[in-house]
Amino acid sequence: MNKKLFSLLCALITSFIWGTAFVAQDMGMDHIGPLTFTSARLFLGFLTLLPFLIIIDFKKIKQDKHDFKKVFIYLLFIGFLIAYGNALQQYALLYTDVANTAVFTVLYVVFVPFVSYFFFSKNIHWSVWPSIFTCLLGGLFLTELDNVVVRLGDSIALFNALFWSFHIVFISKLLRIFNYPITIAALQCLIGSIFTFLPALIFEEVIFANILLEYKEILYVGILSSGFAFMLQIFSQQNLGPAPVAIIFSLEGAIAALAGWIILDQFLNEIKIFGIFLIIFAVIFSQVAPIYKKNNIKN
Repeated sequence: MNKKLFSLLCALITSFIWGTAFVAQDMGMDHIGPLTFTSARLFLGFLTLLPFLIIIDFKKIKQDKHDFKKVFIYLLFIGFLIAYGNALQQYALLYTDVANTAVFTVLYVVFVPFVSYFFFSKNIHWSVWPSIFTCLLGGLFLTELDNVVVRLGDSIALFNALFWSFHIVFISKLLRIFNYPITIAALQCLIGSIFTFLPALIFEEVIFANILLEYKEILYVGILSSGFAFMLQIFSQQNLGPAPVAIIFSLEGAIAALAGWIILDQFLNEIKIFGIFLIIFAVIFSQVAPIYKKNNIKN
């Protein structure tokens, strides 16, 4: 199979898994807290990927020469981002619905150029500015301005998008010096699990029997979303540029909104649907416009 086609399929499957996982995340906190849920899902993701790491990557890593100190620093930072990106999603779901949490999370796509600009001096394309304005307008339609609790959840989800924007940028950076997607996916889950387990012991009541009560939701997000989907994300970034990957990943917001409506009966009125449409449109526009410009220059 063509490498780009393979990466495209990986990105599409990732978006579907991530989108539907928001429903499981919303349902999985009846008996445990957000940090406990996040730690459990990430640790299960690590266990899911560990056999693949040992069978596929381990021998290659031993044979190749790497700056393991630099790789470890990257992994620590990426593990931190994945830990609290996921944890903030869980906290947001306590106060707002699946559609809002997912769609505001998707704004990480628009934030990526800012991260690249401020940390790596890459130019910001003009399309980002109208995209941000459109996202803000869509956010006004999506959130309930008269409901303080919902606004809090939406704000947490918006802040969470910053974590994912850093995550996608630094994954791309790490792949350039350590091109082992399975190992990166597995170790970021392990590190992220530790980062959330320690504060969970302090701020939440961690009881194994309660964790088992949420086993269906944890299995879904642990094996599929934290395990295979994060691995597929990295495979998709191997052969596709950040822009097309970001466009495909942005579909998770729309998928999550539909899943929340169908499975959880979280009704979306016409105003909210319009807000979702505006944000998804802005995200896609921010990625398509630079590609269109490059194609014109080549022609």
